Amino acid sequence: MSEPVEPLSQGARALRLHRELAAIWATRPGLQRLAAVNHSVIGMRMTITSFTFFAIAGVLGMLTRVQLATPNAAFMDPETYNQVFTMHGSMMLFLFAIPMVESFAVYLTPKILGTRDFAFPRLTAYGYWCYLFGGTILTVSLIAGVAPNSGWFMYTPLSSNVFTPGINADVWLLGVTFVEISALSLAMEIVVSILKVRAPGMSLDRMPIFGWYILVTALMMVVAFPPLILGSILLEIERAFGLPFFDPTRGGDPLLWQHLFWLFGHPDVYIIFLPMAGALSTIIPVFAGRSLVGYRAIVVAIVALAFLSFGIWVHHMFTVGIPHLALAFFSAGSAIVAVPTAVQIFAWLATLAHGKPRWSVPMLYVFGFFFIFVMGGLTGVMLAMVPFDWQAHDTYFVVAHMHYVVAGALAFPMLAAFYYWLPLLTGRTAVHQLSVPAFWLVFVGFNLTFFMMHLTGLLGMPRRIYTYQGNEGWNWLNLLSSVGGFVMTIGFALVVIDLFVQFRYGRRVRRNPWGAETLEWAMSIPPAPYAFASIPHLTQSDAIAPDDLALSLARGEGYLGFTRNGWQETLGVNMTTGEPEQLIVLPQPTYLPLFTALATAAAVLTLLFKFYLLALVAALVTAAMFVFSGHRAGLSRDFGPMPVGHGVNLPPHTEVAEAPAWLALICTLVADGTLFTSLLFGTFYLWIAAPNWPAAITPEPSRMLALFAVAALAVAAAAARGSLRAVATGGTARGWIGLALLALLAAIAAAVGQIVGVAPHPREHALGATAAALLGYVALHAGIGLLFLVSNFLRIGAGFIAPRRVLDLRLTRLWLDYTLVTGVIAIGLVLALPALVTMLGARP
Repeated sequence: MSEPVEPLSQGARALRLHRELAAIWATRPGLQRLAAVNHSVIGMRMTITSFTFFAIAGVLGMLTRVQLATPNAAFMDPETYNQVFTMHGSMMLFLFAIPMVESFAVYLTPKILGTRDFAFPRLTAYGYWCYLFGGTILTVSLIAGVAPNSGWFMYTPLSSNVFTPGINADVWLLGVTFVEISALSLAMEIVVSILKVRAPGMSLDRMPIFGWYILVTALMMVVAFPPLILGSILLEIERAFGLPFFDPTRGGDPLLWQHLFWLFGHPDVYIIFLPMAGALSTIIPVFAGRSLVGYRAIVVAIVALAFLSFGIWVHHMFTVGIPHLALAFFSAGSAIVAVPTAVQIFAWLATLAHGKPRWSVPMLYVFGFFFIFVMGGLTGVMLAMVPFDWQAHDTYFVVAHMHYVVAGALAFPMLAAFYYWLPLLTGRTAVHQLSVPAFWLVFVGFNLTFFMMHLTGLLGMPRRIYTYQGNEGWNWLNLLSSVGGFVMTIGFALVVIDLFVQFRYGRRVRRNPWGAETLEWAMSIPPAPYAFASIPHLTQSDAIAPDDLALSLARGEGYLGFTRNGWQETLGVNMTTGEPEQLIVLPQPTYLPLFTALATAAAVLTLLFKFYLLALVAALVTAAMFVFSGHRAGLSRDFGPMPVGHGVNLPPHTEVAEAPAWLALICTLVADGTLFTSLLFGTFYLWIAAPNWPAAITPEPSRMLALFAVAALAVAAAAARGSLRAVATGGTARGWIGLALLALLAAIAAAVGQIVGVAPHPREHALGATAAALLGYVALHAGIGLLFLVSNFLRIGAGFIAPRRVLDLRLTRLWLDYTLVTGVIAIGLVLALPALVTMLGARP
């Protein structure tokens, strides 16, 4: 007889669980690292990449300070200086600030919310590769001497091909748009994951405050980035094909660019600030030794701040000729935005006042932030007053204010966050002999650099000049600013040295060295690729005890404390209550995000060098890669409810109505709707405000083609509904899908036919250009609908769509409904253009 097998001990079972999870979740060595999709790996890569761009941008900033340290300097010629200062601002904003806050979110958010990964790991990886390739294009342009040279804001007409005939401006427009695709995709990933992928029991009103900050920030990105993307597309079309959206001689208006840019630019200040405020709201209670004061008030404040930030973009345009009533409105709004910011500041101060603060390196940077941000806030209120803004606009006073509220509000909380969370990664704390002097060098250098700029601005020094005569009274102030810049640079260099030294010589610490009450400390140090061996269930008690939870979760006593089918599993929850609803099976590592990003980069580069046929081919390859990447996604058969632990059975995400992909498409449509609304805004703005309207030729759009296009879109939307009903009742959907394909092809043909017949010609007048843009929007979205239908056809053949798995068809129906609604609006506006022109001609 064989000996009976003794059951494994608790420790042996836990060890086996960790080995099995590691085998499933680990990123393989060698070239397989390029296939990584894990949020920890991508978050670390984004952090390192963003700091690399920060270092490059910092060097460029120091070069500008060398040039301006003394009058009549010949260190750089004007063209080189224009490229250097443009790239300094562009890299700091688009390649460092935004990616930096997103890298924090990517690495930390799943851990703080008590889950294993984001809902769409492949999208996370694709976003990173787009960011890397887009940033590389911008950096290489600097080395090649063709970097953008029209300022980081790219104001027209300076950036038009009349005044910037080379590819310098095209590099910015295409490269930044490429990076914005990354930022937008990551923002949608973050929104969906925070709402649907949290620890069970974590309702929205119990979510850590950091989660609220990141959620609001990501929602702001979804709404704020499309206007800039649209503006960049329109300006690139003007430069490449001559459509005069911003040319005042042909019915355009350069101020339209400013509106579209600042519809992005002003909320972007708060997009950068809010995640860092979230870090402060997490760190301050830990070092104060008490809970955050005013949790709900802070949540209301950050939501209010998000809304207000979108309503005051004209704050940056007070001197362009805005009507006085509008000036008063936007000036008041610019002052009111200080209220929700003050709520957060006072909540932090109250938390410190009611606690017993511990002084450590993170707290040094917290108090450095208070000083810097209050200083920047005061000058912001000054600039919100129109009479003062008229005097200080386009002077170095604005440069100083911007660096205090953007650079300072990012750098000091960022460094506090780094010193706070690095023990999670390294298991060590900072080397104080380096970290404390580094803080003082950064703090003193920062204030010496930028405070002096307030004074030079008040003395009349304009922005964007590459030299000065020396008799204006700015000499000693500029020299001090430059000296301060070098002091600050030495401080940042010492921070980098400290970080490297910490990895090797820092004092070892136990788990949760700060005594925090958030879930990222309830895991091993450094975190495993699966984050949690099992997923916690939060009870209604107020406090989370990471130290008590850590061992329990490591033993597999939470949800999903086992492995199954080699799947990477996590839980999806109800958006508001946090109750578990579905089992989410995540995709394995794959090279597809890298290859798709390479195809996207090829499309961008071919557009840059004006190889438009090759660009079309690369765009089609990119589209095919997206279809292919989704071809085998999900599960190919029904599983029904499956056990997830604690006696709970949940269906897989492929068999539920509220799957993450459904919410992701809604976020996509919100972003796309913002872009469409911006296009409508641009059309009406040119009609109302642009010079040289109306055109010499009255437009006469074809009503027959317009009605045919609308009817075809309606047939496609109806056929999508038919395919969904057919599959849900056990029938076949191929006929319905074929009908929808034919209808969309007919709609595209009708839209293209209308574009060909647009009058006046799109190159002759902005009236024709806007009509062509509206019709092009319809054709593009109908084309994307074709991709949805082709994907449906392939996935039906592969067995991924069945009566209980109809998510793909629901997504297609939603997209085609949206295409129909926006198509009716866009085509209706094109048909209304003759009446609008007639109305314009009848005005006194």
